[in-house]
Amino acid sequence: MKKNTFALIYDLTRQIPEGKVATYGRIAALAGLPRGARIVGYAMASCRDESVPCHRVVDRFGGTKPAFDHFAPDSQRIMLEGEGVTFLADGRVDLKRHLWLPAECRLPD
Repeated sequence: MKKNTFALIYDLTRQIPEGKVATYGRIAALAGLPRGARIVGYAMASCRDESVPCHRVVDRFGGTKPAFDHFAPDSQRIMLEGEGVTFLADGRVDLKRHLWLPAECRLPD
């Protein structure tokens, strides 16, 4: 893993707009890390930069993770709902409505 891998992951995550989510796998693919979803998870879990909207990254099924419940249980969900993200009856993000499909993704030089 390159030294700047986490920085690249954070740059990509910053591009997820409000009301949208990306999966760990999608961020990994955009970063050129096929099968690197777990690396993205490590990056999200260790991020302390408030400019990175880590709460907008969910698992491949649209599930939130307790690791992001820094403030209270379900804080990731609450933050997403505050941005207009809707959830299915089983508690997963409605990926059909909210999955980020970047038409243009800027990679750092």
